Amino acid sequence: MDNLVQNNVVDITLENFQQVILQQSQEKLVMVDFWASWCEPCKDLMPMLERIAAEYQNDMILARVDCEEQQDIAAQFGIRNLPTVMLVKDGQPVDGFAGMQTESQIRELLAKYLPQPGDEELQQAAQLCQQGDYQAAFPLAKQAVDLGPENIDARYIYIDCLIETGSVAQAKTELQGIRLVDQDARYQTLVGKVELAEQAAESPELKQLQEAVASDPDNLQLKVELAVQLQQAHKADEALALLHQVLLTDLNFGEAKKTMLDMINALPDGEPLKSLYRRKVYSLLY
Repeated sequence: MDNLVQNNVVDITLENFQQVILQQSQEKLVMVDFWASWCEPCKDLMPMLERIAAEYQNDMILARVDCEEQQDIAAQFGIRNLPTVMLVKDGQPVDGFAGMQTESQIRELLAKYLPQPGDEELQQAAQLCQQGDYQAAFPLAKQAVDLGPENIDARYIYIDCLIETGSVAQAKTELQGIRLVDQDARYQTLVGKVELAEQAAESPELKQLQEAVASDPDNLQLKVELAVQLQQAHKADEALALLHQVLLTDLNFGEAKKTMLDMINALPDGEPLKSLYRRKVYSLLY
């Protein structure tokens, strides 16, 4: 074992039991590994636990109990099978397992008690959403999802940001990917938000403009007006595609260029549409 790992790996004896299990567990999660030299699965499990512990130097201690040498401690915890792993927080066992587990199962168990990648970004994004600033929350929520794809809280906040910043179709796709087990009240709220956004997109004014553009496809002014309506109906992708068509036909038509640049700038940082249409406009200008 290298020195790095040993920083937060400790062998438990009666002498240090109180300090580690009762005191240090007030500040960090203590993962107690009960093992014995005659136990073959223990030998497979321990390197796995050490590897995981090495990743959480500041948040976790791996405490190993040799059950042959420390029979009193094993008896105190009521250990019947080896290997047994217990998670101790604030001096109390909070979780654990007996027998062999895969590394991903162990990580899933620990995820409930340890800070996860993207937690900080998620916290900031959640605060910004509460303040109604979905624009600023978007890149942080996206980062949290990229760092922790399994983090359902991050995914819900990201989907909310997608809806609020006009990417309703993408939000709908993301919602379809949420597993049944994760579909809680937030899921229902977001499904409702998507439906409302889609209903807004079906407004009579919008339909009228769409029909007008369909019957007079060369009328650039109508296309600009329709694009503005689409943007207001949370359909930024369709609005930008339409304005791009107008600029391809006539780069200096009315307010089209300014409207399109304003729409692009209104998209949150990290939104793929933003970089895509920025490139498209620049290729027309230069």
